Amino acid sequence: MGARNYAYLRISSKSQKISRQLDSIKNLDIDERDTYIDEASGKNFDRPAYQALKRSIREGDTLFIKSLDRFGRNKEEILKEWQWLIDNKINIVVLDMPLLDTRRYESLDGIGELVTSLVLQILSWLAEEERKNIKTRQREGIDSAMKRGVRFGRPKVEIDEKFIDAYNQWKKGEIMAVQAMKLCNMKKATFYNRAKEYEERMKEGV
Repeated sequence: MGARNYAYLRISSKSQKISRQLDSIKNLDIDERDTYIDEASGKNFDRPAYQALKRSIREGDTLFIKSLDRFGRNKEEILKEWQWLIDNKINIVVLDMPLLDTRRYESLDGIGELVTSLVLQILSWLAEEERKNIKTRQREGIDSAMKRGVRFGRPKVEIDEKFIDAYNQWKKGEIMAVQAMKLCNMKKATFYNRAKEYEERMKEGV
């Protein structure tokens, strides 16, 4: 069997689009079955599609990647996986960075490895820094929103007249707790949490 071309594509979440990466490989001789796509963080390589790719790709094959940050965003992890590919005599082509095309250096003994190593060190560092910046921006955005009173997660179920009525019937023994929960449309844990909160409010005279 001759050498085959593979593509590895990655998005971090469903909100991102894979189309740009797919467009970048559409004119390459890559079978659809040899295109591996992950929806996962770039912080490490514990990703199902990537691990499946590693089990399939062989010596002499070529792996195409749109850009290094789509490969990964952790410098040490990127360098480790890149070295694994090199050790297994697999060609690597980063489409957005022509210098990172190991096929170009096959006849340049030692020089090609030096060039790709230097470029890779710089770009993998940049990818990691961008991951840190993304996390910082997310944290800053959350902090800013919280200062403005924005709440995250599910809205808290408030104590309203419906709850108080059901609570009073339950406490008087007129209905069972399960019936009170149904009247309030609350789950068990929520009901008891609100009941505890309501009782504390009454003690404080609120």
